[in-house]
Amino acid sequence: MKAQILAIGRMKDGPERLLVERYLERARATGRALGLSDFSVHEAPESRAGSAPQRKAEEAQALRRFRPEGGMLVVLDERGEAIGSETLARRIASWRDASRPGLAFVIGGADGLDPALMAEAEMKLSFSPLTWPHQLVRIMLAEQLYRTTTILSGHPYHRA
Repeated sequence: MKAQILAIGRMKDGPERLLVERYLERARATGRALGLSDFSVHEAPESRAGSAPQRKAEEAQALRRFRPEGGMLVVLDERGEAIGSETLARRIASWRDASRPGLAFVIGGADGLDPALMAEAEMKLSFSPLTWPHQLVRIMLAEQLYRTTTILSGHPYHRA
């Protein structure tokens, strides 16, 4: 199963981008034997539309282009479900075991996500009720994807 991060906005070169890539490289290496692959980031530009609803709708269309056919859609939202790392790992494993071809985690733009895209999501995931900068959310998500592979493989990285 391919695991992807779909995000609005381009992350500049620098330590944040390097950290995301480091965690995703680790996830690729550990995930291969688990049937988890790809671990990539697809970025769509921020919309320049005149209103927030228009921007969100345009950004949703751009994100949909990257969604794997038949894949799970998980949106990150501060009002979503807050779960622990082990629960996330079990859910990803269950989606993989159900032969879902892909898994896309969506990080919206500054205005948030389009309500129609939110309605398409199989899961709304929250890292906390706090609002986080998108660069940090990417880092935290990439780390959780790596942590998922270590939990599923029995690697000692995750100590509960």
